[in-house]
Amino acid sequence: MLYTQPKFRVMGDRSLLVELGDGIDREVNQRVRMLCHQVRDRKGCGVIELIPGYAGVLIIFDPLKTSLSALKTGIASALETVTSEGMPEPRMLRIPVAYGGDFGPDLNWLAEYHHLTPEAVIRYHTATTYQVYMIGFTPGFPYMGEVPVEIAAPRRSTPRTHVPQGSVAIAQRQTGIYPAASPGGWQIIGRTPFRLFDPAAVPPTPLEAGDLVTFYAIGREAFDAWPP
Repeated sequence: MLYTQPKFRVMGDRSLLVELGDGIDREVNQRVRMLCHQVRDRKGCGVIELIPGYAGVLIIFDPLKTSLSALKTGIASALETVTSEGMPEPRMLRIPVAYGGDFGPDLNWLAEYHHLTPEAVIRYHTATTYQVYMIGFTPGFPYMGEVPVEIAAPRRSTPRTHVPQGSVAIAQRQTGIYPAASPGGWQIIGRTPFRLFDPAAVPPTPLEAGDLVTFYAIGREAFDAWPP
């Protein structure tokens, strides 16, 4: 749901969270990205960094160049005229996934949970075009949605202490990819050989908020042969 007025939350002496709505909603997320684009285009306003989320944006600012009240006033003014004009077109990325087996230890559980076959789960997952709502949790982790209701799933009651790099997973109506080995509580249905984070690359991740993603199934042989 889109708020009629933004909600400002002070997050320290140099950070301001601007909430534009709540929940997972494409209209709200589009407005978040429009605001980020407009603020980035303003020079000399004291903004250091913008971190977009599902329904809001965290603004890191230099308190020696702008005050909190001036920043709030500027954001409120920007929202009155914000448009998508000049925003880059979303990129489309097709990502290969080896589903099931050791790569997707929760695929069979998810199929049983919905009274489906594992093949049906894969078909649902690969038939959908997902929007990247935000990047977070670990560097390069894309939060994408929305997963078809037919394969939506709760998080694990006990998170794993180790989720392998490249694991493709589902939680509620979100799907995501673990760019690096880490703990995690999502239901793992496969793994991709595609690299989601490279600190030496510019930019370090191939995805950003607003991009579109589709998945396609590959076998173990194709996975092993994927370029490093």
